[in-house]
Amino acid sequence: MIVLKDILYKVAIEAVKGSTEIAVNKIEFDSRKITENDVFVAIRGTVSNGHDFIEKAINLGAIAVICDELPEVIVMGVTYIQVKDTNSALAFMANNYYDNPSSKLKLVGITGTNGKTTVASLLYQLFKKAGYKVGLLSTVKIMVNEVEHKATHTTPDSLTINYYLNQMVAIGCDYCFMEVSSHGIHQKRTEGLHFEGGVFTNLSHDHLDYHPTFAEYRDVKKSFFDHLPKTAFALTNIDDKNGLVMLQNTYAKKLTYALKSYSDYKAQILENQLSGLLLKINDNEVWVKLIGTFNAYNLLAIYATAVQLGIESFEALRLLSELESVSGRFQFIVSNQKITAIVDYAHTPDALENVLKTINDIRTKNEQLITVVGCGGDRDKTKRPIMANIATQMSDKVIITSDNPRTENPAVIIAEMEAGVEPQNYKKSLSIEDRKQAIKTACQLANTNDIILIAGKGHETYQEINGVRHDFDDIKIVKEFLEQMNK
Repeated sequence: MIVLKDILYKVAIEAVKGSTEIAVNKIEFDSRKITENDVFVAIRGTVSNGHDFIEKAINLGAIAVICDELPEVIVMGVTYIQVKDTNSALAFMANNYYDNPSSKLKLVGITGTNGKTTVASLLYQLFKKAGYKVGLLSTVKIMVNEVEHKATHTTPDSLTINYYLNQMVAIGCDYCFMEVSSHGIHQKRTEGLHFEGGVFTNLSHDHLDYHPTFAEYRDVKKSFFDHLPKTAFALTNIDDKNGLVMLQNTYAKKLTYALKSYSDYKAQILENQLSGLLLKINDNEVWVKLIGTFNAYNLLAIYATAVQLGIESFEALRLLSELESVSGRFQFIVSNQKITAIVDYAHTPDALENVLKTINDIRTKNEQLITVVGCGGDRDKTKRPIMANIATQMSDKVIITSDNPRTENPAVIIAEMEAGVEPQNYKKSLSIEDRKQAIKTACQLANTNDIILIAGKGHETYQEINGVRHDFDDIKIVKEFLEQMNK
């Protein structure tokens, strides 16, 4: 048990009804999880409002309620704390409840539209290879050193973040690398955390279903750097037009990386092959197993972060050369018929263009590039025609299909994508709603040396249709079809 007043440190309180000297069990923002003597935090979500469940939480045993609006009926024996912002209150309370674990290890946050997962996951991999105990909070998975846990969000809720950080501290982790999404920043999930550093990868068209304008999306990302302490470092990609914007108001040590501009950390691509990249980083050459210009940026950010965290530069280069690609990020297999299938998480126009450019830079043009692409339902609709246009401009054949339609009709999503295909590219494209059939068709269309790109889902092992998740793994399915062709 912990005393309520002790977990309210730094919370912006507007009114108190009842005693804060009471012993409480744990904090919950989901009323269904409430047990005796818990604190219920009423969060206003995009789907439901926690304030509607205050009575239910009390009936289940909540002894204290944190809300931004006091209910009409006040129950005797229950403490009500009115706060300015319940998301912010939850973040600070979670920090306090778990005794501020982020201050007991070196936590680095990675934000940007593309590259967050790769940079965070490969930093985890690099520091593990360097002999440290390390944590990872990513879209793909949560790692408490060697122990893997399932991830449900890019940036988990603040209770989950602090729970896992506390687990990391308990087993002696030295570092944690964390993806920081715009949703997570906007919903105050990272508030109160102590960051050793922040990394900005890039900014492009995404999440405009959530953020009303691109400017707001950019400014939310920027606010992460605005709140970094003087003791932290802020590392930004200045080849991105918003790179320097991120550093405008930060108190942290300002550092830059680039392939095209003058910067603190500079890289040059000397060779780009399907087997890897030869990079020149700050005048030293290194061969890496990842490919493409976008990965050159990711690897440079990783190198710079490692050096900032105290790894000697030549050791950082050596470790960089050993890194393996992240699941669902330019993951490829080659069949016996020499057909190359690439699975990538590219689900934004910029990411899709980057992947297609990488493939086109490497290929001989004597082979076909067949792209399978879809767009998610209940997400930013404006990117749908743009992605179909990019795919048909940069591929020889395109199959427009279903991604995670969620609650939307996949046929409607596909029609909105088709609207972006220019007349001269009509003959290049066909639409197949069933994703498995679309992948099968791509395999049937492919000949020796052809390349198939399956974009959008990457590491995901499910397809979400009408709110239900069905088993679906792009890499397993394409492997299965290519093996059938070999028989």
